[in-house]
Amino acid sequence: MRKSKFTESQIIKALKENEQGRSTRDISRELGIDPSTFYYWRKRYGGMEVKHVKRLKELEVENVKLKQMYADISLDNIMLKDVLSKKF
Repeated sequence: MRKSKFTESQIIKALKENEQGRSTRDISRELGIDPSTFYYWRKRYGGMEVKHVKRLKELEVENVKLKQMYADISLDNIMLKDVLSKKF
């Protein structure tokens, strides 16, 4: 996935400005983004604080590691069942 040129804190700041009454069009123009990107940010990060976003990132990384561990163990399990099912 492509890395954003904006940090989570910048995104949260822009969303807070919008909540305070500044128009989406002005914020998008200032940041140099399409308004649809701003709406995507609002859908993803709306109502979050910076600490919540950091925790979300940590949980996503942990989730990827756990999925990889599960996949490795699952393959080992299948391999062992295959070896045990053969008659010697």
